[in-house]
Amino acid sequence: MNVERPAVPVTPLTRTLGLQGEDVESKRRELLDYFQQTYDLYESLFDVLVGDEAWFNKAIPLRHPLIFYFGHTAAFFINKLLAGGWIQQRLDSRIEALVAIGVDEMSWDDLDESHYAWSSVAELRQYRGRVRQRVSEFIQTMPMSLPIDWHSPAWVILMGIEHERIHLETSSVLIRQLPLHRVQASSRWPICPMARHQVAQVPANSLLAVPGGLVRLGKPDSDATYGWDNEYGQREVALAPFQASRMLVSNAEFLDFVQAGGYLDARWWSDEGWGWRQFTQAVQPTFWVGEPTADLRLRLMCEEVPMPWDWPVEVNQLEAEAFCRWKAAQTGLSVQLPCEAEWYQLRQQVAVDQPDWPQAPGNINLEYWASSCPVDLFAQGDFFDLLGNVWQWSSSAIDGFDGFCIHSLYDDFSTPTFDGKHNLIKGGSWISTGNLALRHSRYAFRRHFFQHAGFRYVVSSHRETQSVNPYETDALVAQYLDAHYGPDYFGVANYAQALAQLASRYVPAGGKALDLGCSVGRASLELARHCAHVEGVDFSARFIDVALTLARQDRFRYALPQEGDLLEYCEARLSTLGIGADQLARVQFSQGDACNLKPKYQGYDLVLAANLIDRLWDPKRFLGEIGKRMNAGGVLVLSSPYSWQESFTPKTHWLGGVRENGEALSTYQALQRLLAVEFEELAPPQDLPFVIRETARKYQHSIAQVTIWRKRG
Repeated sequence: MNVERPAVPVTPLTRTLGLQGEDVESKRRELLDYFQQTYDLYESLFDVLVGDEAWFNKAIPLRHPLIFYFGHTAAFFINKLLAGGWIQQRLDSRIEALVAIGVDEMSWDDLDESHYAWSSVAELRQYRGRVRQRVSEFIQTMPMSLPIDWHSPAWVILMGIEHERIHLETSSVLIRQLPLHRVQASSRWPICPMARHQVAQVPANSLLAVPGGLVRLGKPDSDATYGWDNEYGQREVALAPFQASRMLVSNAEFLDFVQAGGYLDARWWSDEGWGWRQFTQAVQPTFWVGEPTADLRLRLMCEEVPMPWDWPVEVNQLEAEAFCRWKAAQTGLSVQLPCEAEWYQLRQQVAVDQPDWPQAPGNINLEYWASSCPVDLFAQGDFFDLLGNVWQWSSSAIDGFDGFCIHSLYDDFSTPTFDGKHNLIKGGSWISTGNLALRHSRYAFRRHFFQHAGFRYVVSSHRETQSVNPYETDALVAQYLDAHYGPDYFGVANYAQALAQLASRYVPAGGKALDLGCSVGRASLELARHCAHVEGVDFSARFIDVALTLARQDRFRYALPQEGDLLEYCEARLSTLGIGADQLARVQFSQGDACNLKPKYQGYDLVLAANLIDRLWDPKRFLGEIGKRMNAGGVLVLSSPYSWQESFTPKTHWLGGVRENGEALSTYQALQRLLAVEFEELAPPQDLPFVIRETARKYQHSIAQVTIWRKRG
């Protein structure tokens, strides 16, 4: 079959930007072009929407409406540049709070539409224009050296670009799930003209032998392309020889499973898969339109077409696994989805990686069509579509490689998915661009989610174990778990508990409290002994996820270093601390920025900000805004060791610890000045010590000053 390029190319896309080079200004121009192309392409995707309902009605309940994502990818640039200290001013704090968080059904996502007053399309277009100008100016003036690395401001720009390219793909999937009358076809998004509409015309799939061997996973630190944190590190997997299907599973091949009653037979499904099947009442793939016994059509992004039986079937991971179990029963072979290492072994047959392709070797990077194409069109070695066409589900739940390290500016990109519930997809689809199209990319979705994803199968003796990491080993998270829920050290009482008890003395029982900078949640849970409702908010998704997990399952295990590589294994248990169901029912944890809270955070009788003000990028802004969220007579409790650092707060924003007109200005003096109009001080400052264990013989011993203020009125 000859490959016919579309008459109207999707866009002249730049492939992944290299990090190396000899001329800084040339690389700066490349980066600006990469940003502008990505920004234009993402906006063009939304041109297919028809009417306000397409923008503001959810395509599926587990995601926001598309208006959120239209603003989210732009605000991401501003939020990350601010977090990194590269810029000092927001463009629109309301929009940047509204569209900051909530994209993947995570435990801290806030998908309650009553909490959102969405901006208009025109307002967000204007905002995106302002972001474009601000980021373009930043690229042209930022300090830059080569090669670009994690600590460079150019890396933050690349992070924003690659983030927008992810949402280009995920937004196209949401558009595909809108009612058909809410979208319109466009010549800018052409579909493949080649298809076999008779099942009998589709070539049969077959198994080919693949050699075993030691597979080394992990992107080298020296790699010259952008990578997400989960790609780095190392893992070695010894594979026995196996067989793999020559082609992706086509619609025609999957039809056999459907016609055999596969969707109605629990034998082929995991417990999770059968639960999904029962809930959805699915009897065929989601994008198949019509009855299995009648003339079927296929829903594409913007239109329906007669069923192309030789295109890859697109299903979620649960459906793919069910097909494999059925296929195994039919053939007597150990048919299953490939693990990550097996896919990588297959991927070796495509030796060249982008950006060094003379031409894309498959239906990828938007270099052919805005749809799938026949499964026997792009030969790659002995196989077809080892990369491109559709993503390929694997049997591997994502986790970090040995040596995994979190990027501080996006600490919730990877670790929340290391929960055993997110499986890797490999190879990329027709709309996978940039980092998504690289061999080392590692993306994972919940098994019931839909992407432009299908699968190939293998016959293999390898078995993947779906497990959650049994001990939290992130050093910072483990330290705070121990500080909140571990033993007391050196006779110093538990800081979070003592602070909550102190704060509770100043407000009547039964009120509403906000615990800002709640970390892993102990103070929030202690406040719930006194308050009727407590909202714990922290900027770090890692902390919030741990707090939620602990509240859900009563216990959480973590590992603390003793010395060198030796670890001490510990467990936090709420029940042993007397924290029961009554307290848990009163607490709600969520992720948020104390300097830019969403409008829903209102009406508090108590606000506790523990060890927070010296970790904010603009503490004065926080103090000026927090009173507006409190009831008259509400109590504000601030505690801090006042350990000001420029890595957290620009020195121009320090409240104290500086000289003003030649005189020493303490943070407490600054607080008295800043809060005097709106608050009255209820008690003299008092010191409260706390201890954080680093190793068996190294501890941080600090003393926080606690100040207590009542809102006037």
